[in-house]
Amino acid sequence: MAILIRTVAIVFLIKQNCMAVQEDDTVFKLCVTSRRGVKDLSNQNLPDVPSNLPNDTQYLDISHNSIRRLNGTQFSELSQLCCLKVTHCGLQEISPSVFSHTPALKVLNISYNDLRIIPDISLKQLKILDLANNLYNSYRVPPTFQKLTSLDVLSLGSTAALSIHYNDFDPLMNISLYHLLLGAGIQWQNYDPGALAKVKSLQKMSLFACFCGNFSMLEKVLEDLNVTGATSLRFITVFPDICNLTGNPFKKLRTMPSIQNLTIENTWINSSFMEVLLKNVWISSLYDLAFVNITYHEDKPDGFQFRTVNHTVNVRSITFNGVHHYQYSYPTINISTEAVYNLTYLKFSGSGMNILPCKLISALPSLETLDLSDNLLKDLGFWWFPCSNTSVFPKLRKLYLSKNRFSSLSFISEKTHQMKTLESLDLSFNSIELDKTCSWPAHLTELSLGNNNLGNSVFRFLSSNFERIDLTKTGITAITQENLSQFPKLTHLKLSSNSIQVIPADLMAPALLSLYVDQNAITSISRKALSGLPRLQTLKAGSNPFVCSCDSYWFITVLNKSMLPDWPFDYTCNTPPLFAGLPLSEYKTSQLSCETWLQVVVAFSVIIVTCIALGLVFYKCDGAWYIKMLWVWIRVKRRSKKHSHMLKNASFSYHAFISYSHQDCGWVDSQLVPSLEGSGFSLCVHARDFIPGDWIIDNIINCVESSYKTLFVLSKHFVQSEWCNYELFFAQHRAISVQKDSLVFILLEPIPADSLPKKFLRLRRLLRQQTYLEWPKDERKQQVFWSSLKSMLHMADKSLVLKDVAMAISDAVPP
Repeated sequence: MAILIRTVAIVFLIKQNCMAVQEDDTVFKLCVTSRRGVKDLSNQNLPDVPSNLPNDTQYLDISHNSIRRLNGTQFSELSQLCCLKVTHCGLQEISPSVFSHTPALKVLNISYNDLRIIPDISLKQLKILDLANNLYNSYRVPPTFQKLTSLDVLSLGSTAALSIHYNDFDPLMNISLYHLLLGAGIQWQNYDPGALAKVKSLQKMSLFACFCGNFSMLEKVLEDLNVTGATSLRFITVFPDICNLTGNPFKKLRTMPSIQNLTIENTWINSSFMEVLLKNVWISSLYDLAFVNITYHEDKPDGFQFRTVNHTVNVRSITFNGVHHYQYSYPTINISTEAVYNLTYLKFSGSGMNILPCKLISALPSLETLDLSDNLLKDLGFWWFPCSNTSVFPKLRKLYLSKNRFSSLSFISEKTHQMKTLESLDLSFNSIELDKTCSWPAHLTELSLGNNNLGNSVFRFLSSNFERIDLTKTGITAITQENLSQFPKLTHLKLSSNSIQVIPADLMAPALLSLYVDQNAITSISRKALSGLPRLQTLKAGSNPFVCSCDSYWFITVLNKSMLPDWPFDYTCNTPPLFAGLPLSEYKTSQLSCETWLQVVVAFSVIIVTCIALGLVFYKCDGAWYIKMLWVWIRVKRRSKKHSHMLKNASFSYHAFISYSHQDCGWVDSQLVPSLEGSGFSLCVHARDFIPGDWIIDNIINCVESSYKTLFVLSKHFVQSEWCNYELFFAQHRAISVQKDSLVFILLEPIPADSLPKKFLRLRRLLRQQTYLEWPKDERKQQVFWSSLKSMLHMADKSLVLKDVAMAISDAVPP
């Protein structure tokens, strides 16, 4: 039964050259690991390749300049160069050694230049080579191409090359070339049969050549491609505009069992030739048929007629992507349902359709995927009132309606109940409004609302049965646990290109497997933020303004980077300014600087070790003794200042009276007296200064009272001397009544206070209450001893005494 299909307002799509190698994300990321390695120097009027390029350059684009020659020294420092683009530069010559210093090169695009010959290139890592749209007059590739063992894609094309010769592709016979793009859009004069048949590994062929009026040449090409076993054919501009298409140039498709995919692109097709083409396709082994950017011309009054099919049809997928109708009128199409009975995939986009031809499309019994994106459909244009609402899309699982004019989400949700098997719905790039409460069918588990201005309230209009939700660029500013708790089955969530600033720490989504939050305003992602996502396998979070600090420490060092499909290329530091632009993968920080507990442990350990070390040094260098002597000096200075008013009117004959045992006279005569008297002090020594004939006790009393200080040289001999006991008694009595700090004790040898005889209880008490000076055996310490002792006897410039003592102490302390 023939069905009349009418479509409306077909929009003209601008033709484009599809032969150039597409530098999509896949190709770009094949070579680039850091944005710092990308150098775009195109359109800068450069006469030559810059010599100051960084050594870590991985991607270099110097297109649209005036570079006529590439020589061997221009890339000598770029050992990491992986992708080089030199197009539209008027390039005429390439030195054979130019790429000898770039062993890592994988993508080379030197199309759209003035190369007169195909250059010798020998790069084992090269995967993509684009030499299209140059001026060489032959397609014969150089013998060096047989060394391109990693080459996957090769593009050759020149307006000066008019023929394909039998031996042109011999060097490609033993390499694993996957895709060959051949031609420059002109009509060839000659093709030698068997030329392409030598490329045995070829799986995909893109032919950019015109065969209008010479269909026999096209048949020869198809015969050779059949020999290669290629599975995909792409014909670009195979027929020029206003070409009188007659005959049957595609009849060879019937005998090409390996061909699965056929794409006809940027070409002219009239309705009569379309009938012939489809008859060949319908009886071939083709599985996928696509028309891209075609100009359709109805050259018969009754339009396109395809009424009967008497065999099994293998075609399961048909694509119309961009259709320009030559007459600017409604096309007339009569097609048998048998011809499209087995279709599982249908795409009809870029056509300006505003009313769905539902009597055909919605009744296709096997259709599982319908793509009507990039049209002019509205709510009532898709669900058109003349169409039946009882038996529509019986097996449809995926429906793509992006880039149309749909608006009411509640209306759409209600209508999807009619599609009993629908699982996925794409409404991105429309004008969706959240007008009323939505009622979604339970079988619909995937919804895309990307690029609609919806805001944070969008979550309230979604179904709890959704497993996949795409809310890319929908004006969302925050995501909360309250939002996610509505979707217990959610496994995939896309929130890219919004204004989300933080992933909450309390986020809980036990079933979530994939989360996209790239291109938001997130500055860091903490461990707690992902702890509530135990099954998360994919996290896309690049192109966010990350802060390079301890906030990002866990994310940089601990998180499994295999979860991040865009790592490390899309992750850079935004703040602080010192690290702005630095790849996040190169930001170096330490666990010690970021973990508080570790800082406490390390600080405590350092303090303990430092204290132990200082204690050992203190012990080895007799620090206790030096501190004790300094304390003696300080007490003397404080005491002398405090009691200076008691001595203003006093007059003394001696600086000190020395009380000692005669058995210690050797030290007194050799050390004490010479040192003090040599420094200007006058001493009273009983052996020379007692008045002969006077009582000994009178001499003791007179000498004690005539001296500023009384020095007691304490030793074991001292405590055994009766006269020393008298001297101590009188000196102590004087200290109580006249001058409290007049007693100075010099401990010549250790005398424990508790070991003194009972008659020296007074001395025992004094030694416990007063500080004494010990005579050290170490010569360095003796300097401090003398300085301290002299300071006690000095009655003049106190600041001078302080300076002398300090200098003596510093000199005595070992370095």
